[in-house]
Amino acid sequence: MQQHTPSEALRQWRGPLWSLSVLLAALGMLGPFAIDTYLPAFAGIAQQLQATPLQIQQTLSAYLFAFAFMSLFHGALSDSLGRRPVVLAGIAVFTLASVGCAMSTSIGQLVAFRALQGLSTGAGIVVSRAVIRDLFPPADAQRVMSQVTLFFGVAPAVAPIVGGFLFVHAGWQAVFWFLSGVGVVLWLSNWWLLPESLPPAERQPFEAAHLLKGYAALLKHPRFLLLALASGVPFNGMFLYVLSAPAFLSEHLHLAPTQFFWFFVCTISGIMAGAFISGRLAGRIEPARQIKLGFAVMLVVSLLNLVANLLFEADVRWSLWPIGLYALGWAMMTPVVTLMVLDLFPERRGMAASLQAFVGSASNGLVAGVLSPLVMHSTVGLALASLLLMLVGLFAWGWLQRR
Repeated sequence: MQQHTPSEALRQWRGPLWSLSVLLAALGMLGPFAIDTYLPAFAGIAQQLQATPLQIQQTLSAYLFAFAFMSLFHGALSDSLGRRPVVLAGIAVFTLASVGCAMSTSIGQLVAFRALQGLSTGAGIVVSRAVIRDLFPPADAQRVMSQVTLFFGVAPAVAPIVGGFLFVHAGWQAVFWFLSGVGVVLWLSNWWLLPESLPPAERQPFEAAHLLKGYAALLKHPRFLLLALASGVPFNGMFLYVLSAPAFLSEHLHLAPTQFFWFFVCTISGIMAGAFISGRLAGRIEPARQIKLGFAVMLVVSLLNLVANLLFEADVRWSLWPIGLYALGWAMMTPVVTLMVLDLFPERRGMAASLQAFVGSASNGLVAGVLSPLVMHSTVGLALASLLLMLVGLFAWGWLQRR
């Protein structure tokens, strides 16, 4: 079989390489961005659709669990059908589902269309990871993956700001009309620009038995499972604070809604710094060493954050910077771990990306639906939960190193 080298695939690109990174990063951020954009509109949705708090929570849970479920299949489909068709179909369905959300007249309709959004948005983040490794050699792939990581991490922080502005000035439906517009722009951009990075000669047969064999091979591979945990779970140490932001910022730090942006500025700055460091270190130090540095930052910061919350009352003067530093450590290590996952099975990169995304999104769903409501009203609880989530990833990485 003739190998499709990165240089051959990149010849399909019509612009500068930095713009390809932006396109892939935009694909990667669509899923997390759509999760959080409508959070500030919960009260307005509940009032207009006469929904209970539990029903409103179901609109989030339906999205997250649909996202996790379909993440299992986006990459595997792209291994068989090609990257472009799966990306374009996913964005198209997301756009239509966003229109459905905007036009919903009952909470049941909104839950259904949110689930449809969740089923489709995973195509962007899953397939974009496979495309990056299809197109670029390892060091360059790490630099591009760092840029995608930046957008992936920034999206949950920026989304509530955008959603809150739209809700205040135009109503909750405007949030979903905005997401529809984002979908249209992304679909047109990818239809015009995205190269097909997986030629027909390198695709996997689209047969149930062959797909099941591939899933079984990945799930029985200890290194894959440990890397998936190391990359997917620690993100929630930061995501927990994003989900709990209304209680954390108003109840504990006594910030007015107009001051919430300081939290997001701190988080975004950490992610940007970590992604920049990861890109600069690509090809300069061993990947394992970079991962250790990222985990070391997260471990030290998490422990200091817990101790500080045990000893002192939460205060805006010191309570925000640990989250930003945690985000820096996470953004330093996650691009490297993701590339390790993709390189375990070069012939099934899409499927590997699918299962990796499933681990991350399933943990996101559990944190949003179970953990955040339990700990959001206690700063010690938040700090302890964040530390434990990080330790899951750290223990997985340590176990992998011992093996």
